[in-house]
Amino acid sequence: MTTFKDILKSSFLDLENFLKIDLTTAFYCMIGSLVCGLLIYIVYKYFYKGVVYNNNFNILLVMVCVVTTFIIMVVSSNVVLSLGMVGALSIVRFRTAIKDPLDTGFIFWAVAVGIASGAGLYGVAIFASVLIGIIYVLLTKLIRMKSLYLLILHYDNEAEGDIFDNLSGMKYKIKNKSESGKGCEMIVQFSTKKLDTSMTGKLRSIGGIHSVSIVEYDGDYAQ
Repeated sequence: MTTFKDILKSSFLDLENFLKIDLTTAFYCMIGSLVCGLLIYIVYKYFYKGVVYNNNFNILLVMVCVVTTFIIMVVSSNVVLSLGMVGALSIVRFRTAIKDPLDTGFIFWAVAVGIASGAGLYGVAIFASVLIGIIYVLLTKLIRMKSLYLLILHYDNEAEGDIFDNLSGMKYKIKNKSESGKGCEMIVQFSTKKLDTSMTGKLRSIGGIHSVSIVEYDGDYAQ
């Protein structure tokens, strides 16, 4: 007589299918995931738009691709192992703060590649990665022809007129201005295809200006 325990053994606890995983297929899945991970690595490295590039995070993206592929292959081989894997992963808490929203998109990209490759769809994963990479490059590099910069000035109040006279030849927007007993601080946003670094020297030569700084603006400094 077949018992409920026998059904569990035959349908869920049987590891024979797990032990018979096709190593050739697994190899191709891992290689496909690695190729996609390296593509993500290149796109993130050469087209990163944040303030400080983090190479450790970029390496993490490649690892996420490969590790997720490994997890999906193991989970798909046995139901009990999949339940155990879900239970084990549910106690993991990722508390690292992600400052740039685009970094979240890269993480989802890496996870999606791992899932697709682990399911044996490594060809789809490679095609989708190439397409996503092209879209990202078009949106961040080609469409945005001009770069935004912030001009940060510390000066005495009487030098303000001369400052605006020097800025009259370009389009700009005042992002912030503050005054104190030590003088004034003003942040000006402007866009240009090629930054003229001699601007700082011209402004610094104006009497009453204490310091001049130019930083590339990507939304992290001011809104």
